[in-house]
Amino acid sequence: MISIENVSKSFGGQNLLEGITFQINSRERIGLVGRNGHGKTTLFSMITGAQAPNSGNIIIPKNYRIGYVRQHIDFKAATVLDEGALGLLANERDQYWKVEKILGGLGFSADDMQRSPDEFSGGFQVRLNLAKVLVSEPDLLMLDEPTNYLDIASIRWVERFLTTWPREILLITHDRSFMDKIATHTLGIHRKKIRKIKGNTEKYYTRIAQDEEIYEKTRINDERRTKEIAQFITRFRAKARLANMVQSRIKTLAKMDRREKLASLKTLEFSFHTKPFQGKNVLSANHIDFAYDAQKQLIKDLSFSINRGDRICIIGKNGKGKTTLLKLLATTLSPRQGDISYHPSVTPGVFEQTNIKSLVDSRTVEEEILYANPAMDRQMARNICGAMMFSGDNALKKISILSGGEKSRVMLGKLLATPANLLLLDEPTNHLDMESSDSLLAAIDNFDGTMVMVTHNEMFLHALAQRLIVFEKNRVSLFEGTYQDFLDKCGWEDENIVITEHDGEDESAIKLTRKQIRQKRSEIVTRRSKNLKPLERRMKKIEMKIETNENQLSDLNSAILEASQAQDGNRIAELSRLIHTCQAAIDEFFEKFERLNTEFDQKNAVFEMQLENLAQQDNK
Repeated sequence: MISIENVSKSFGGQNLLEGITFQINSRERIGLVGRNGHGKTTLFSMITGAQAPNSGNIIIPKNYRIGYVRQHIDFKAATVLDEGALGLLANERDQYWKVEKILGGLGFSADDMQRSPDEFSGGFQVRLNLAKVLVSEPDLLMLDEPTNYLDIASIRWVERFLTTWPREILLITHDRSFMDKIATHTLGIHRKKIRKIKGNTEKYYTRIAQDEEIYEKTRINDERRTKEIAQFITRFRAKARLANMVQSRIKTLAKMDRREKLASLKTLEFSFHTKPFQGKNVLSANHIDFAYDAQKQLIKDLSFSINRGDRICIIGKNGKGKTTLLKLLATTLSPRQGDISYHPSVTPGVFEQTNIKSLVDSRTVEEEILYANPAMDRQMARNICGAMMFSGDNALKKISILSGGEKSRVMLGKLLATPANLLLLDEPTNHLDMESSDSLLAAIDNFDGTMVMVTHNEMFLHALAQRLIVFEKNRVSLFEGTYQDFLDKCGWEDENIVITEHDGEDESAIKLTRKQIRQKRSEIVTRRSKNLKPLERRMKKIEMKIETNENQLSDLNSAILEASQAQDGNRIAELSRLIHTCQAAIDEFFEKFERLNTEFDQKNAVFEMQLENLAQQDNK
């Protein structure tokens, strides 16, 4: 167990964290949330010892091992496998199978494991550092945005790996669905304070919203009461017969705490400007081929059409051609063969990962917005700056001093500067915090045009995708259906382990025909649905009960504030009892939900394993 006791931290005279206290208990998997720049990474650094708090204590048990991924690249071994093995405990240095399992899950092939670490891209080198930490099996595993350099197959593997982690985890990620699947608790930094709850991010943010609503109502009531008392004192101070009442109210006024109005927190709130489009077909790709060199064909004989209003997501492993396809659609690249034809009224708006590098360091935020559309006036540019959280003088910040997240917001601002009817987005959530990602999801969902997006974020895929372009098995194809349809019907090829089937005492492996594999897969999917649907229904009912009770609790809290103002002691006592009963019911429902959720995950894991085994046999 780690204890953080009354810790404060400031930089340059500005307080970042004020008197925070919490514990990391045995086997807790904690998701750390908060806006960018509010102290999440600083808290990580203090726990690892890289930074010291200005005051307070961080108590770590003796011999308690903390593992975290270092961004610094300093490899010592000749091969990826040997480098990964450096993370093994001293008494496990010969257990290379552990390293191979984790490297495979993170996207390294058997051939990759025999290559030099220096041959890989920065993203894969960070993956190797992650593998070294995972094989070391620390008591506390600390992960800061671990999905940033992972493709969707690796993210799903890490997700499954971490849900069975037997010790403690502290996780920062902008991917809400990833966090919610892993974390047992949510720890939030909000207004320089910290709060820890059992449950997911939705429960945490709901509690925060409720608390602030109650605080604001109480503050308004206190202000009204203070004003009334002050008016009474002023009016009757000179009347001798009311002296006792005046003195009593003076004492009451002195004892009343003054609640400051909560400062408004800036949130990324915007909507894309849609340019009208009257046609039906937006674009058509006809038998397109593309390769950067003859030895590596990324796209071959791909044809598809995009219609008005389509929501298409491009998915697959890194390095397979997703961004290349988006660049082809944006006309940044031209196909080697085939053609892409556009409706003449199409106006695309493009957001690419590499476009951040196109920002000019010497320009201000406002200037970059204006350069995106010379016809725009300065007031409109300022409005866009404000929507991107660069209000006032912040719009005059130079690009050179901005963080990666701030530069991403500038790129989004440039995208807003010109109306579009086709959005082409390449991993737009990179560098955005959770709140900004939520705002982006809402803006895309409300966009009245057509959208094509490369993303590894499964929350975005589930919420937006109506059709998919899938890079898998060294080919690219169009999948007609949602992301859930894809998972149910196809799934990811790498989500498998080695399988053999045994018949009685005969230990020889039995090969299954493809027809048998399809039949078994269908049987497993049917059994999974039969077993899990009742659990889902029970969890949904409990969710509804929790929501009902939380609404009731909100009403009760409002009522007790009114009773307090009316100084109705009997009513306050009755409402206090009801609030206690309501809160106890909510806690009980959450415990039931947690038990059902655990049962669901355990059963689902069995079916997932069976399907993975069949997938491996199918590949053979």
